[in-house]
Amino acid sequence: MILVTGAGGALGALVAEQLADRDDVVLGTRDPARTRAQARAAARLPVRRVDFDDPGTLAKGFADVEVLLMISAGYGEDDAVTARHGAAIDAAEEAGVRHVVYTSLTGDGDHLPYALPHRWTERRLRESGMDWTILRNGLYAELLALLAAPSADGRITAPLGDGRLAAVARADLADAAVRVVVDARAHAGRVHELVGERSFGGTDLAQAHGAHVTYEPRTLAEAREQLAGSGALPFQVPMLVGTYSAIAAGFLAGTGGDLRRLLGRAPRSALAAAVAQSREAVTASA
Repeated sequence: MILVTGAGGALGALVAEQLADRDDVVLGTRDPARTRAQARAAARLPVRRVDFDDPGTLAKGFADVEVLLMISAGYGEDDAVTARHGAAIDAAEEAGVRHVVYTSLTGDGDHLPYALPHRWTERRLRESGMDWTILRNGLYAELLALLAAPSADGRITAPLGDGRLAAVARADLADAAVRVVVDARAHAGRVHELVGERSFGGTDLAQAHGAHVTYEPRTLAEAREQLAGSGALPFQVPMLVGTYSAIAAGFLAGTGGDLRRLLGRAPRSALAAAVAQSREAVTASA
């Protein structure tokens, strides 16, 4: 049996949709009722309560699971995230799970403020008695769309400097995860670096939006002030500013071919995915 955690999230829902016709898949989520209401796949697949913040749900949630797709629960301070992941791995070991596939962070992301819990989790998996596969996901194109969305007057002011990002369309990362979990044994002990084949920066993003959009980057201090006043949680402000800083400094521009090899096709255009996400957000808020 395959269990997909985080099925109520964006990546988990995409994975679940692709696995919806299989009879050996179960979805795990902290709120089964909400997930069933939101996700079409959840209406066709069994859903279990799996809440990394409530370890008491994990023994029952992981029962009879052979392959666990453990989607990172990275929303929180480092100690909260490592506690969640540690509880999940402990429970997987106790339940007899044979193989854990973990959605980690690209190796180029070590400069990001949220890298530590990912590296901690990778180490914990290597020390476990289970087979493991690590999917080191590049930053989502859809995340960049939120961080560098054009303003109402057509300006992208995100402090990306002259930096570039080898972003990845979230749908491609879901496709890659599906390919791995359905053939997990072939990927045991492997680390896949899933970054884009092309990198792009603020100017490219503005041009992709059209002639009415310009790129006029502000400073990190200005971005921090805006984020602090936006209602963002305290831990989110340094995470987001750190992401801007790492992109601007060129640490996330490295491209690679693992994604193409794993998918067996060319990856989707991350630049197009970012623009589409921005436009969808504008339409939804109109």
